[in-house]
Amino acid sequence: MYHMKYKKTNGGFTVNEYDYFDPGQTFDCGQCFRFARDERGGWSGVTGDVFFRVVTQADGTLFIECTSEQALTERVLPFLALNEDYGAIRADLKRRFPKDEYFHAAMRHGRGIRILRQDPWEALCSFILSQNNNIPRIRGIIETLCERYGKPIENGRYAFPAPPALYAAGTQALYDCRMGYRAKYLSDAAEKVCTGALDLAKVARLPADKASAALQQIKGVGEKVAACTLLFGFGMICAFPMDVWMRRILHDQYGDALDPASLGPYAGIAQQYLFYYARQISRLQNGRNTAADGKRDVRS
Repeated sequence: MYHMKYKKTNGGFTVNEYDYFDPGQTFDCGQCFRFARDERGGWSGVTGDVFFRVVTQADGTLFIECTSEQALTERVLPFLALNEDYGAIRADLKRRFPKDEYFHAAMRHGRGIRILRQDPWEALCSFILSQNNNIPRIRGIIETLCERYGKPIENGRYAFPAPPALYAAGTQALYDCRMGYRAKYLSDAAEKVCTGALDLAKVARLPADKASAALQQIKGVGEKVAACTLLFGFGMICAFPMDVWMRRILHDQYGDALDPASLGPYAGIAQQYLFYYARQISRLQNGRNTAADGKRDVRS
């Protein structure tokens, strides 16, 4: 980790020296559901109890609007992983596969992707809700949850509901948020966290395989949802979500011969490059080159 330099400017903060970060690629690569492109070409949303907006300016600098410098340094920059040395990470991945043209093309295509450091609880709930679902509907369910059970913050937004709020709401109230059968899974997650049957802080300290097993104690959480939660919520960038997309990529491009373990400690970042590249190719082939808008874009 290294210190990200920034300066305070009118209405926000400007980051001049950075690399390997593009807000569009990062927010449109299937890893989160509370950020959207705005009418001014930026991306805005909520992390924790902080609402912020980020945009790449014409001169190539990043402009970040948020409530305070403390919010920027303690919440926004860590959330965006802008304190992580992606140059070193990408160099490591290139050394592992020096002659893999497909993988190198995927890295070039998704060079602006960073794995967000989301809240573990929010990531767990989000990927429970993502099962057999489409992105507009996932976003709608999450916003309904936040409005009904989350803490109000600025700009008319709401923080993601804490476990006690969802536990107290009960399964039927969650059904009423139009999430269908997933309500019983979300209810079970809230119950296990609130009763101490599952300690997310302890999960964060476990090796990835044991952390995955712990999360799979929750009803409806299998290997894929657990892996997505660990990668996007717990910062375990070795986690490798194996879904329909990744099985197809490994079969079509590698003849099922690529072992995710060979990708080393950054396997999760490697699979995100591969996923984003394959998805963009699919969009172009199907005449779609817009923001994520359908079931095929979900990690399912």
